[in-house]
Amino acid sequence: MSDRLTQITTRGGDDGSTGLGDGSRVGKDSVRIHALGEVDELNSQIGVVLAEALPPALRDALVLVQNDLFDLGGELCIPGREALTEAQLARLEACVETFNGELEPLREFILPGGCRAAAALHVARCVCRRAERAVVALDKAEVIPATSIKYLNRLSDLLFIGSRIANRFAGQPDVLWQPGLNA
Repeated sequence: MSDRLTQITTRGGDDGSTGLGDGSRVGKDSVRIHALGEVDELNSQIGVVLAEALPPALRDALVLVQNDLFDLGGELCIPGREALTEAQLARLEACVETFNGELEPLREFILPGGCRAAAALHVARCVCRRAERAVVALDKAEVIPATSIKYLNRLSDLLFIGSRIANRFAGQPDVLWQPGLNA
């Protein structure tokens, strides 16, 4: 890996194309590159979340998620590759169940907000949904492993639940929607 990253500026993409992991080149506007970029943005947004104060268990889960998202990126950059495993999906589902079990049941819709970490988790959730839509679009053009879409769907659940966990950790209440407040 270290030899692969010694030269960052290659000028190879100056013509509007980019190289995939299998050596082929595609346009930077391809549906595959769009999906890859959305997953990269999601990973970066989770990095923003990790810069905030978080409960250790949530932090640990998000660090694992960042590595999983790199696996997903590797899968997206090499057509036909399967990198995300059922074990990674099962681990994510277990996190969702564990964290959700620690929370009071929802009685109202929640608005994005509360502490900074919760707000950043809500932004990450929105970026995750966008990444999921991009991967679904790619799946319509080329078959990709079903685990990828399932993983992103579960991850958006974790990010929502994580926002509630972060608010509780910071001693902040969730911001509840007040229907008709401005009527």
